[in-house]
Amino acid sequence: MKIYLVRHGETEWNKEGKLQGQSDIPLNEYGRELAQITAEGLRDIPFDAVYCSPLIRAKETAEIIKGDRKIPIYFDQRIKEISFGVEEGANLQEIKKNEKDPLYNFIHHTEKYIPPEKGESFKELYKRSAEFMKEVLIPAQKKYETLLLVAHGALNRSILNQIAGIPIDRFWEIQLKNCCVSVLSLQEEQFKILEKGKLFYEG
Repeated sequence: MKIYLVRHGETEWNKEGKLQGQSDIPLNEYGRELAQITAEGLRDIPFDAVYCSPLIRAKETAEIIKGDRKIPIYFDQRIKEISFGVEEGANLQEIKKNEKDPLYNFIHHTEKYIPPEKGESFKELYKRSAEFMKEVLIPAQKKYETLLLVAHGALNRSILNQIAGIPIDRFWEIQLKNCCVSVLSLQEEQFKILEKGKLFYEG
C-alpha cells in the first residue's frame, strides 16, 4: 500500500507565525490555492480513500485534493495537530528569541520540552500517531492500495520520525512546508519512506 501524507495548506495563523495546535483555523485564500496546485500534481494518483484530521484546515485541504473522486473520507481524532493548550495563538518569533518562554524548548531543545497547561508532550503525540498507524493504516492494507492522509506539521513529523528512527531531539530535521507531500509504502507491518516533503509549487 502507498500512503500520500500531506500537510494542510496555509492559514492566516501560519502566515502570522502563530502556534495553531488544535485551534480550528480555516485555510486562507493562498492556502486554498496551494491545495489546488497540489491537487493538480496528484490528479493521476488513484486514491482509494482519505484519512484526515477533523480540524477544518486539514478537512478543506483533503476535500480540494480529493476533487471529484467518489471515495470515502474518514476523520480521526488521533491525527489532530499537537495541542499547545493555553498557549495556542502565541507568536513563534517571540518564542524563538525568549529562553524563558515555556515554549522555547519546543523549538530549540525538543528533548527538554514540557507542555504548557492543557498541552501535549511529544510522547503523547507519538503515542496517538503510533496507535493510528497500528490500528488504522496496517489493517487498511486489506481494503486499499493507495491512501491520501491529510494532517499537520508536527503530527506528520511524528509519523515520519518514527519510521525513520529520528529521535525527539532532532524532531525538526525533516522540512514540511504547507501542502508538502511525503510518500510512504506499507508492506505487512513495515513502513518505508519513499519521498519526503515534496512541493508542487515554488516555495
